[in-house]
Amino acid sequence: MSKTPTHIAVLTGDIIGSTQMSPEDLERAFDALSASAEVQAEWHGEDLHFTRQRGDGWQVRLARPELALRSALAFRAALRCEGKEFSTFMAVATGPATPIMPGMDLNWASDEAFIESGRRLDQIKSNPLTTQIAHTDIKALGATFVLADHISQSWTPAQAAAILPMLALGNSPNYSKVARALGKSRQAVTKALEGAGYDSIWVALAYIENEEAKDD
Repeated sequence: MSKTPTHIAVLTGDIIGSTQMSPEDLERAFDALSASAEVQAEWHGEDLHFTRQRGDGWQVRLARPELALRSALAFRAALRCEGKEFSTFMAVATGPATPIMPGMDLNWASDEAFIESGRRLDQIKSNPLTTQIAHTDIKALGATFVLADHISQSWTPAQAAAILPMLALGNSPNYSKVARALGKSRQAVTKALEGAGYDSIWVALAYIENEEAKDD
């Protein structure tokens, strides 16, 4: 395996209110996050190395940093599908990192992006009223994360279930297909996506991913 560093994003999370959750609900939360990481592996072209940390913490390694906001929103939606009370802090940092072996535990990773992601997580946890999803960037990208976080914090489980398949990379399924999969009417799915701010989120993701990909 090449040891040449590549540009990645690191997303570090922490389950909100975990001490008030039952052990069963906490496992449900981690199962939902882990399942989402498996789905996202196809987007990034490699395993995200989903790693649980310190009981209620978790971390993933994103091979395509331009997809970091899409990934964060997918994790939020997957978790919110379990119930309105399920949520997590998430902090993102980018930078060069050496490749890692398949199946490697991220607790062993020490590249700067991992350190900065953890530091940013500590910052937002110290002032949770400000934001729950944040990027270390303090320019336009960081601002977009703050606004996307504000929109998605209010997602209901129904809205999360509707928007989750629409976040898939590539051609999003049409509303009718999503409705059939959820056992809902097309009208109900349309209403849920409107309430979730899907159209604005889709445009923001397109702008970010095109711009970040060009920078790489």
